[in-house]
Amino acid sequence: MSRFPVSEEKEKNLLAKMAKLGVFEKEIQEKFVRSSGAGGQNVNKVSTCVWLKHKPTGLEVKCQRERSQSMNRFLARRMLLNKIEQKILGKKSEEKKKQEKIKRQKRRRSRRAKNKMLDDKQKVSEKKSRRKKVDESD
Repeated sequence: MSRFPVSEEKEKNLLAKMAKLGVFEKEIQEKFVRSSGAGGQNVNKVSTCVWLKHKPTGLEVKCQRERSQSMNRFLARRMLLNKIEQKILGKKSEEKKKQEKIKRQKRRRSRRAKNKMLDDKQKVSEKKSRRKKVDESD
């Protein structure tokens, strides 16, 4: 039986990543806290926020993204594994890479880059205009 409300494939990936990083359930301390923000009566009455701590590394994660506690348990474990992977392997996590890529895409171009791009467009435009058929009605 599945422990989290996700597909079996996602749960298998999570367990495989835990095994790969050498993280065991007994090393994870788990607490449930009341969430804040949107969610109405469910959020006010039920402790849906999940707080995890990995005892050997001391890393902590808090997740209150979803309204259901079980889904937050899954997401918190995934976030914790990403943090552990980042710490152990010393490389940026996939999530961090995506954020940085979006940031680069949104960044404004420098004046020099804009001018160069416009010059290139102008050259292409001139080249295309020279391709037009010549009027032979003379």
